[in-house]
Amino acid sequence: MRYLRLLPLLLLLGLPAVRAEMVVVVRADSEISALGKTEVTNIFLGRYRQLASGQLAEPIDLPTGSAEHAAFYDTLLNKTSAEIRAYWARLVFTGRVAPPRTVDSSERLLEQLLINPRAIGYIERSKADRRLRVVFEVSSR
Repeated sequence: MRYLRLLPLLLLLGLPAVRAEMVVVVRADSEISALGKTEVTNIFLGRYRQLASGQLAEPIDLPTGSAEHAAFYDTLLNKTSAEIRAYWARLVFTGRVAPPRTVDSSERLLEQLLINPRAIGYIERSKADRRLRVVFEVSSR
């Protein structure tokens, strides 16, 4: 009987983590048509915000504690949210670059993407509709 109470926990630990598929998106009429992993990485890590084509990209981030934030950075960079927060703390301290603007939810992110043609963000694939263009599929490849 005592072990039956632990059964749900054991099943949960034994199942592989189910993670939503993340995509990097821009507004459908944005001049940004597609990005590679290196470009997405460099944009979200503040290494540059102007693409080789001359187009500006304004990354928008989700809160550090959100599941989307964790999935995006873990899959793209193999980094935890804490590691990303530490990365930005070092850069902000030097004053060299500002982190991406953070919004409080994926709904606010969607609003910002639709307002700003330079905005770039990440959302679950299931939330990407025809108002958005997928420019990169985040995968562990």
